[in-house]
Amino acid sequence: MQRNIFIVVLIFLIFFVISFLTNILGPIIPDIVKSFDLSIGLAGFLPFAFFVAYGVMSIPAGLMVEKFGEKIMLIGAFLLAFGGALLFALVPSFSIALSSLFLIGIGMAILQVVINPLLRVSGGEEKFAFYSVLAQLFFGAASFLSPLLYSYLVLNVHSKTSNFLIDILNGLVPDNLKWVSLYWVFAVIALAMVAVIAVVKFPKVELLEDERIDVGKSFGELAKNKLVWLFFLGIFAYVGTEQGIANWISQFLQTYHEVDPATTGASVISYFWGLLTVGCFLGLILLKILDSRKVLVFFTCGGIISLLMALFGSKEIALLAFPLTGFFASVMYSVIFSLALNSVPKHHGTFSGILCAGIAGGAVVPLIVGGLGELVGLQFAMLFLLIPLGYILSIGLWAKPLVNNETVSSLKELFKLG
Repeated sequence: MQRNIFIVVLIFLIFFVISFLTNILGPIIPDIVKSFDLSIGLAGFLPFAFFVAYGVMSIPAGLMVEKFGEKIMLIGAFLLAFGGALLFALVPSFSIALSSLFLIGIGMAILQVVINPLLRVSGGEEKFAFYSVLAQLFFGAASFLSPLLYSYLVLNVHSKTSNFLIDILNGLVPDNLKWVSLYWVFAVIALAMVAVIAVVKFPKVELLEDERIDVGKSFGELAKNKLVWLFFLGIFAYVGTEQGIANWISQFLQTYHEVDPATTGASVISYFWGLLTVGCFLGLILLKILDSRKVLVFFTCGGIISLLMALFGSKEIALLAFPLTGFFASVMYSVIFSLALNSVPKHHGTFSGILCAGIAGGAVVPLIVGGLGELVGLQFAMLFLLIPLGYILSIGLWAKPLVNNETVSSLKELFKLG
């Protein structure tokens, strides 16, 4: 099959946009709380509205892509994201925010389902692993850059700054809601992606057995397997922890250390995602040397220590420790996912769909933290994150995969395989 490097680059761009739209909630939560006079508990419904869409849509999207094809699903996903972003930009209110974030979340869930098989076909199976890692680099870069864009817009909209972008946004955004400018940018990006995808010819994707979702016999067999639900909880716990930290960092720093969310707070979240990306690459090396379960235990212990330092240390320690939690979280998702698939002998496509539904943990855990924050304060509420972290740690102790990750015995082998 002829490889299409243009489609590969487009998929990298889609990964970038997914991350750009997904991981901006953390930096802007303090602004939304202030603008709409929300309690911490109500603010917890913002990530809930976004990530619950993954739980709702992950499996249906897998079925729909087989029926309608990749191009239609990609266009539909970006139209949903465009509609959600435009709605929020035009009518900024808390109730609209929940509807908007749910629509955007549905779109992002669809994109996640479509792009991996498309990347395999466009780039070639022999290069799929390499391109998958490269895609994660684009994903991480967007997570690093989106908080910086937020800072730029909040500091420059309705200021003395004058350029093409700022001048347009000055006419669209209320002076007291500068952060809404982000959603005008998101709407334009999503619409531009629709235009690009509409004119591109996509290759035909024949799903492999481990990419196909079957809600009939396969799902029934998996549902009876206790390990399936234990690993589902692992993904649920990881995404809940990741978003539970990322979504509350800025609010925590503002509340306990009087850090400006538009500058330092946004930078800390940016470094959280940046170190998470760096950690992914270090993790790839460690997984060539050590058993993945040992890597998971080590990184989870590091994450627990970093979180405790961030919550109870000084301002200076918190500014360093919160990004470090991102570094230690970096390998958790990929290790849990691979341990899960290596622990079940068949129906990997359907199992992957079940695992992806666990991304809904990003909806539930930040909501619980917000609710507890109303009762005991955000500092002690974030201790709840030790529960999902403890569960992730346990996976490294009880997991018994049918196939262990391949390791090397020398540096020469490592560089040869790398």
